[in-house]
Amino acid sequence: MTNKQKFPYLLGSKWTAKQTTWGWRHFQVINRRDRGQWVFAEMVASCDPNVRFWINAKQLKDKSLWQAGWQTLAEMNQLEEIEDI
Repeated sequence: MTNKQKFPYLLGSKWTAKQTTWGWRHFQVINRRDRGQWVFAEMVASCDPNVRFWINAKQLKDKSLWQAGWQTLAEMNQLEEIEDI
């Protein structure tokens, strides 16, 4: 029996940072690395391909830091208002 891959849809996924990160908010996963129990994602800014960094993929699940997909500020604020209700 093969082990289930953690974060199977990670590669190519798009993310919006809740706070400006390296000067940008919109990122895409361009690479992944499995290191034992850890999975890392290489993120690249959508507007500046020179901005790249590695992140523990588990952090992408933290909704206080990241949102799946590319969200506008208005969409992010609307989602926060709904979550506060």
